Amino acid sequence: MPRLPRLNLIDIPQHIVQVGHNNLPCFFDEEDYQFYLDSLRNAADQYRVDVHAYVLLPNLIQIIATPRVPDGISSMMQSLGRRYVQFVNHRYRRSGTLWAGRYKSSLIDSDSYLLTCYRYVESRPIYLGLVESMSEYPWSSFRHHANIEQSNVIKDHRLYLVLGKTPQARAEAYQELFRYRFDRRLLEYIAETIKLGQVLGGDVFKDKIEQISNQRVRPLKRGRPKKNTKIKVENAAVEAESEPDTKSVNLEAGA
Repeated sequence: MPRLPRLNLIDIPQHIVQVGHNNLPCFFDEEDYQFYLDSLRNAADQYRVDVHAYVLLPNLIQIIATPRVPDGISSMMQSLGRRYVQFVNHRYRRSGTLWAGRYKSSLIDSDSYLLTCYRYVESRPIYLGLVESMSEYPWSSFRHHANIEQSNVIKDHRLYLVLGKTPQARAEAYQELFRYRFDRRLLEYIAETIKLGQVLGGDVFKDKIEQISNQRVRPLKRGRPKKNTKIKVENAAVEAESEPDTKSVNLEAGA
């Protein structure tokens, strides 16, 4: 199934994924991770993007962010990609590409899926077996949301802020979300929306996005379009009336 055109709509969160070329590592030591985060903060400030959650893994990055100006995220990712690739190539005396093409993204229905996407992103180190506890992984936003240490990259979304009146109350409510394992079908659904660039949300949200963007966000159905059965039955009936000697007409055969 082909990817849909990428949408960059202001004030609507996006789930962003960028993978290393041939799934090879993009980060090699702590200095690389820190340089990427510093560059992310600078690019987000420059292009007016609010970063809400992130995880940096050895061979990929995932970010949840909301653009506040048109093309904010695409500009941020282009600037960030160039800066980080130059840094890595210079530091390790290498050349060529680092990423597997352009980043992938999907719009998020924030009221239904935003905090779920936080969990999806921040739990990656656990699912990959990199750590036993999310609080042990230093290169994700979980430690910020769990009130372990503050991140200067993160700008909290309103849905996180309403979890509690104080930072500790919000952290406790947020960590409660991780008590239950992800439903496998939900994991697959989120992964599929990113892979194909689809909108993560229900029909009402998709209708809203189609109205705002003036373009289709739902994938076309596969296969040839079905013929109109009702028309074919009516045609068969007309043919039967024009042949009065025919005792019976198999209308289903024409359907």
